[in-house]
Amino acid sequence: MNGTVQNAPKVGFVSLGCPKALVDSERILTQLRVEGYAIVPSYDAADVVVVNTCGFIDAAVEESLDAIGEALEENGRVIVTGCLGKRAELIRDTHPDVLAISGPQDYSSVLAAVHAALPPKRDRFTDLLPVPDDGVGIKLTPKHYAYLKISEGCNHRCTFCIIPSMRGDLVSRPVDEVLVEAEKLVRGGVKELLVISQDTSAYGVDLRYAERTWRGSPRRTRMTELCAALGELGAWVRLHYVYPYPHVDEVIPLMAEGRILPYLDIPLQHASPRILKLMKRPGAVDKVLQRIQAWRAACPDLTLRSTFIVGFPGETEAEFGELLDFIEAAQLDRVGCFAYSPVDGAKANDLPDPVPEAVKQERLERFMTMQARISAARLAAKVGRELDVIVDEVSQGRAIARSSADAPEIDGVVHVHGAGGLRPGQFARVRVRAASEHDLEADLV
Repeated sequence: MNGTVQNAPKVGFVSLGCPKALVDSERILTQLRVEGYAIVPSYDAADVVVVNTCGFIDAAVEESLDAIGEALEENGRVIVTGCLGKRAELIRDTHPDVLAISGPQDYSSVLAAVHAALPPKRDRFTDLLPVPDDGVGIKLTPKHYAYLKISEGCNHRCTFCIIPSMRGDLVSRPVDEVLVEAEKLVRGGVKELLVISQDTSAYGVDLRYAERTWRGSPRRTRMTELCAALGELGAWVRLHYVYPYPHVDEVIPLMAEGRILPYLDIPLQHASPRILKLMKRPGAVDKVLQRIQAWRAACPDLTLRSTFIVGFPGETEAEFGELLDFIEAAQLDRVGCFAYSPVDGAKANDLPDPVPEAVKQERLERFMTMQARISAARLAAKVGRELDVIVDEVSQGRAIARSSADAPEIDGVVHVHGAGGLRPGQFARVRVRAASEHDLEADLV
């Protein structure tokens, strides 16, 4: 078997972008492994390199083009896929020597390009054997957590976003298909499921919330029913990219009961009604504040994360002030903020009165200074409390862990002291001893 692996055609892989792109990479890699390819960790060892790109904002485009250039320089045989693949002309103009280009979710084209560049080697003995099935394909995340993608595309037409042009309209996966995948992941050792999509709240609307059977019971393809079912698996369930539609209220009791994590990632983007209208986003800010208060009353441990854009075309100082007032009133736990960046193909680029770059950066700094104060105060309120955490790393008697308030990569962490006996993927009970703007210090209970 070792000889077979050594002689197998070897593919290198570079995965860029968001968790949704990471799931695409996992699916491509899993299929390549099934077909007998070996996945290798270096350019030198690879016979061909696949680069899964991001193309959402200018910085991501530059990063993707740089990654393609590096792969060409280090290896020479490069296949490009992912969101930037929708701009094939740009890629060809910059890197004319790439072997093939395909867009996001186009798994068949990627595999066909690999086959053409590096035909699979058939083994008349091992090809007759069934592929081992532990229920889990290749994962690019640590063993104890995984992203669970429930849909592709988006029906919104936000003026700053080009995702629909790259990934198309909303296409939901049937609920039983999602739940079977979740079961396999949990059986394979996953302790935390991170639910992702472009618009988790809209899950199933394209299928008219079609009913399917799972574990002998009917389940509708709808966010709230999906969450209730995922809560039966015994893993942490964390929701991302949740638009604040009215039915989001229905998942709060599941959080209060401990069936899914008390964590909502809601991309609000701004708080000025006029700017939200220019963005083509929901604009009832007062109602959002009322709902946040109601959610916290029903589930006091709820963590709220959001993202915002400052310096959107036409944003006045007064409208930026409305955003600051909202941040002060909402007291959100985790916040990301970005200065508006024109994205090639976004309709917002045509709006009048662009904000000068220096003003954007000054507003970004003021926003983040305010949010840092809010975050520090909310974390300081946890000092002395006991929390359940999941361990990500252990080194020299200390662990880096996360509580229910901490999504991997984007939120803070809990530094656990006296944790030499812990291991990654293990749950632990800790007592918080100190807090900073983003992280907690705790002792093992």
